[in-house]
Parts: sequence; C-alpha cells; structure tokens
Amino acid sequence: MPTPASDPALGTVSDPFPGTALGPVLGPAVAPSDGTAFGAGRGTVPGLVLGRRRPVGRGAWPPHARLGNAVLARSLNRRAGTRLRDLGPMRAARRADLLDLDLADRRFGYPLEMVLRAALAGWRVTELDVAYRPRTGASKVTGTVGGTVRAVRDMRRVLARVAP
Repeated sequence: MPTPASDPALGTVSDPFPGTALGPVLGPAVAPSDGTAFGAGRGTVPGLVLGRRRPVGRGAWPPHARLGNAVLARSLNRRAGTRLRDLGPMRAARRADLLDLDLADRRFGYPLEMVLRAALAGWRVTELDVAYRPRTGASKVTGTVGGTVRAVRDMRRVLARVAP
C-alpha cells in the first residue's frame, strides 16, 4: 500500500502541519498549497481542511454516493455560505479549535455538524484533493440500505438543529 510520501497521486511534502500530529496521519494530501501551516481558521490560513475525493480506479465512489454527496454539499453551501463540492472522507482541524465547536452528534451527522459549526463560527473552510481508491471492506453508509437511511436521517437532524 502506498504511503502519502511515496504515492505520486498524493504528491510530496515533508510535514504539512508542523507542530501537530496531523502531518503523519494525513500527509501531503491535505497540505495547504501555499505552504502555510494549519491555523486558527480566520484570515488566509484554513481552520478546517476537507479532503475532496478524486476517484482513482473503477468503483472507488459509486454513483449513488456521488449524487447523495452533491445534494448534501449544495444544502450545506446554501445554509453555511461555503463553496464546497464534497463533505469529504476526512477532515482536519487543530484539536483545541475543534473542541471549541462543541460538537454534539456522535453518529453519521458528525462530519456535517463539524463543517456547519466551523463555517458558522467564521472559520476558513477549504478543500484539497485526495486520492480516493476503492474500499477494501464494506462501507457502513453506502454499503447497506440501512446505513444509507441512518446517515440521511442523522444528517437531516443536524441540518435542522444547527442551520435551520
């Protein structure tokens, strides 16, 4: 399996988030393109970075999942004033700032609540492309009808509670 440092699809950067534990975990896939460090989220340094899926290989991102994500991104953009194309398979923020958001959802709505609260708090929210490969196991959301129904229900509840 390629590592972020060795995968040509992800690029190369030594430590995109100096002073945090994020560099080794997320690697260069979410490094700000201007080389800035991860910051408090106001001004030019992003407070929340989302990985924008760029499918690599057949079956990496099923059409029904792409459609659902597009609908969700459109709703999120309308409610929070963001310009996102993907809720993303991963999100990165400084821990202290993230805790200040006081996130409550512990189920499928958690990623959406994080983005909504960050945007409403005035954070700069950005997307960076990440290689998105076919799964090796079953998805708890798109892999089953029940998982998809639970995710839709949880996300609708978050939208109604956080950004009516």
